Amino acid sequence: MFYVKKIFTVALLLIAGSLSAQPKTPSVEARFSADSVLIGDQFRLDIEVDKDVMEVVEFPVFDRGHLGGDSTDIEILAEGPVDTLKTDGRRITLKKSYLLTCFEEADYRIGKFPVLYINKNIIDTLWSMDSLRIFVNTLSVDTATQTIHDVKLPLEVPVRFGEYGGYLLTGLLGAALIALVVFLLVKRFRGKRQSGGKRVPAEPPHVTAIRQLEKLHSQKLWQSGKQKAYYTGITDILREYLSTRYPVKALEMTSQEILDRMIRESLPEKSIKRLKDILITADFVKFAKFTPDADQNETVYTDAYYFIEETKAVEVEQPAAEIEPIKTEEKKEDDA
Repeated sequence: MFYVKKIFTVALLLIAGSLSAQPKTPSVEARFSADSVLIGDQFRLDIEVDKDVMEVVEFPVFDRGHLGGDSTDIEILAEGPVDTLKTDGRRITLKKSYLLTCFEEADYRIGKFPVLYINKNIIDTLWSMDSLRIFVNTLSVDTATQTIHDVKLPLEVPVRFGEYGGYLLTGLLGAALIALVVFLLVKRFRGKRQSGGKRVPAEPPHVTAIRQLEKLHSQKLWQSGKQKAYYTGITDILREYLSTRYPVKALEMTSQEILDRMIRESLPEKSIKRLKDILITADFVKFAKFTPDADQNETVYTDAYYFIEETKAVEVEQPAAEIEPIKTEEKKEDDA
């Protein structure tokens, strides 16, 4: 009999050991932070999952920012991360919170909260032990003791100058500006009528070019080592002069194209030579890093000056009208 009891005890211990060796299924606990709230109040939904370290659980994703189940009026304002609440050996407790609100009065029965469970080849849905339920209430109005008043009309406030002073000042400035523009336009129109619509003749091209040359020469560019700027300025002045003096687009032409075009204009040979020396020297300075001496720098300026003088348009002076003397008839003396 003793041996039978001993064998029975050993069998019970083996069964208990085998049951304890089996992995424990994760448990899910879900609860609201309050049993009832007022409309518009914020409250939390806390989810805790107790599981083995090697087990994997996934929390649901809610569409359109609303809590699932039968309640579509409970809105999700924020979703917290998954945090580790505590660890105990191989057991670990995870927590996740949702910040919620609701604007419809009702008794919301959401049911059990689902969590996806993954372990090796097992994929299952775990549900919380308790169902979720919350009351969303509104404040009641006692019409017996509370008097309901109509909406008050807007208060009448006296008009103050400070409220419209800025608009008035802006209007006066705008009117003054318009008056000034009208005055200038009328003055210009009257000036044209008094002058008979005649325009002041433009300055001749050679006068403009010589003035620009003198201004460039007075800057003393090559004396301060800025020879490239000096030669670029001289060639630009000559190109602009040729563009206004002759029907050529000298600003867009190469040096050789300019020389060929000027030859067809029947310029004097010495003028062609001056222009050729200027353009070739300038090209060497700008593109071949050639450094002329002081005499060459001054020669380029004088050649440009004389080239403009030699090729400028000759103004034909109109001969002054001859004034015939007034003939006075000699007074004949009456014969006595």
